[in-house]
Amino acid sequence: MRSQLARKPEKTYHHGDLRDALIKAALREAERGGAEAISIKALAKQLGVSQPAPYRHFADREALLAAVTAEAFRQLSTILREAMAKPSKQSKLSRLAHATLDFGLRRNGIYRLMFASRTVSCAAKGSELHEATRETLGLVIEALESPAVGYLRERQALKIWAAVHGVVMLAEQGLFTGGSAHATREELVEDFVTETKAALALAIKNARRRTKAGA
Repeated sequence: MRSQLARKPEKTYHHGDLRDALIKAALREAERGGAEAISIKALAKQLGVSQPAPYRHFADREALLAAVTAEAFRQLSTILREAMAKPSKQSKLSRLAHATLDFGLRRNGIYRLMFASRTVSCAAKGSELHEATRETLGLVIEALESPAVGYLRERQALKIWAAVHGVVMLAEQGLFTGGSAHATREELVEDFVTETKAALALAIKNARRRTKAGA
């Protein structure tokens, strides 16, 4: 009689496949519980590989979180790009803002990984994560559909991003329903869109007036 149970063979992955599998599995965990739910040890067990195997692709948990967050930003960018491309009477900015709101409310664990952890702030300039966030911000700037005048577009892009983010986070915490203002979350986001476009148009007009006056 054998004294020990036979060890289950370790699952094998081609080079690069394990990295992708770890990222996909980590995203599934983040969907359920944000960054806190991601454990390299648990992922290795889930994927049927040895404990050291993930470290051939990621130096530590922070490196894995950065890769997972970058993928989350790429997924958000794809959703925003598709929303902006759809034929609609709504402006591109409106479609982008509502798509962001929907993403944040439906995929809140992923959203918290992206915006409520220190992973993004710790990303090195030029890194995979840094470039992924820049791509998303670039779409917000594009959605403004305005000419480049100084950094006016960038400022308004950050303002509306912060505003929509605020609605998502307050809603997730149960602190915002819109009842006190007799407005839905969607109506409030549309207000942000209208105000942003008006503020940008006025800022560009004033900047051009000052340029002409100084010529």
